[in-house]
Amino acid sequence: MEFSEKEIAPLSSLDVWEDDVLLRYPEEDAPKKAKEEYRNYDNPERDTVREFYRLNHKFQTYDFVKEKQAEFLKFNKTEMPIWEAFDFLNTLVDDSDPDTSLDQWQHLLQTSEAIRADGHPDWFVLTGLLHDMGKVLCLFGEAQWAVVGDTFPVGCKHSDKIVYSEYFEANPDAHDSKYNTKYGVYEPNCGLKNVNMSWGHDEYLYQMVKDHLPEEALYMIRYHSFYSQHRENAYEHLMDEHDHAMFEWVKKFNPYDLYSKLPTPPDTQALKPYYEELLKKYLPATLKF
Repeated sequence: MEFSEKEIAPLSSLDVWEDDVLLRYPEEDAPKKAKEEYRNYDNPERDTVREFYRLNHKFQTYDFVKEKQAEFLKFNKTEMPIWEAFDFLNTLVDDSDPDTSLDQWQHLLQTSEAIRADGHPDWFVLTGLLHDMGKVLCLFGEAQWAVVGDTFPVGCKHSDKIVYSEYFEANPDAHDSKYNTKYGVYEPNCGLKNVNMSWGHDEYLYQMVKDHLPEEALYMIRYHSFYSQHRENAYEHLMDEHDHAMFEWVKKFNPYDLYSKLPTPPDTQALKPYYEELLKKYLPATLKF
């Protein structure tokens, strides 16, 4: 499927989506952080955000997800050391942020350092550092709405708890009897391990690191954008007891994901030795993309 430039990049940057999430789930949910410290737009780019979700909800079908899995989960695009991967991610430049000019690497460091400051296990800290690495999909030509955005199950009825759910009317699956019932192609309480989620950076990174990190970390990575569940509880009918236990970790991670981005840059050189050792502990020397 071919898309125009406007369809590929309706937002001025990926961070516009993240700021919109912050508007929906404001900072009073975050522990120990002052309200004025959070990034916030007085006049958010509402038109482009709506267009982003219109495209996301129209094109994220069950078949689209399967096609993307087949294309990207071969991990045959490139292979690079983890530090080169961070440099690669940093080529995703954000010119839209009114409060900060921090790069992607510094944003990830802020998240991981906030987690470390609260005394969480080192694998939790590493999850903060890595959780947005899958955004490199944009650098392989993927549309913004197939990289970021609230994730949701495909292959079953779309919940009205998903942001801008009215745009699913244009999704072919919404009119296909195979996919538009409560359970669709799934069974009641089948477990999320058996459910296909909309395609994006969460699933891509999860598949990349699933053999290297604890299961709690993998749930955080795979479902941190699944707001219709971990904030709205819209998909209880697909989850099993194990999912519910693991989602306590997703909920612990969410405030760090949303509320740790501050204007003050971290001292990247001073922190690098610690993170070099942490990466060596859990990950191979190179990652396949």
